[in-house]
Amino acid sequence: MIENAQLIGLSRQIALQRQMDVVANNMANMNTTGFKAEQILFEEYVMPVARDRDFPTLDQPLSFVQDWATIHDLSAGGFEQTGSELDVALSGEGFFAVETPAGERWTRAGNFQLSANGTLVDSNGNPVLGEAGPIVFGPEETGILIAADGSISSSAGAKGRLRIVEFANPQELTRQGSNLFAGGTPQAAMNTRAMQGYVEGSNVSGMSEMTEMIRVTRAYESIASLGQKQDELRRSAIQRLGDANA
Repeated sequence: MIENAQLIGLSRQIALQRQMDVVANNMANMNTTGFKAEQILFEEYVMPVARDRDFPTLDQPLSFVQDWATIHDLSAGGFEQTGSELDVALSGEGFFAVETPAGERWTRAGNFQLSANGTLVDSNGNPVLGEAGPIVFGPEETGILIAADGSISSSAGAKGRLRIVEFANPQELTRQGSNLFAGGTPQAAMNTRAMQGYVEGSNVSGMSEMTEMIRVTRAYESIASLGQKQDELRRSAIQRLGDANA
């Protein structure tokens, strides 16, 4: 019975450790442009293997804790007006498409720049994709304009249109690091508009995440204390048995 209690407590500690990792990552990205917070889901894992002569029935179910999935919080972050012609925020559920060495990826971070050869790139240097591929500006071009539908023009005329995509089920996306998502089945955006001169901030609530960190820490300490008491109970039982057999 003591072993069962310790194993159940250990399963909860492992889950809490995973939850703390998620909370810490959210807090570390409070100021990351376009970052979307994560949340972790848990489920009860029932294992009917506990046996004891005092049980009303031979088997009793044991309930363990299992981290079932991590979901994306895709709610919008706050929009900040920067005035920069290369900053673009998305109003709606769409994503920008960028080209990485590993293939196409999706991001909400629209703090774009121009590379040395005039290619529009994200903050990691990945080319931002238009509907016809990467978007390149000449050194003499000025007056870059980005319309609500993603159409881009400059002093040289039309330059194409940003490839903005939406997903029927965004939870299918997987995080790839560097504020990028992969996977899913992209569709042409129908309900998303571009906002030039703005960037979308992180949707992480610092107060909520700090509160959650305190709650997780206290829960972990409580279970650790319970495990320590179970160890003391076992040592006491072993010592009494030893004294009785002496």
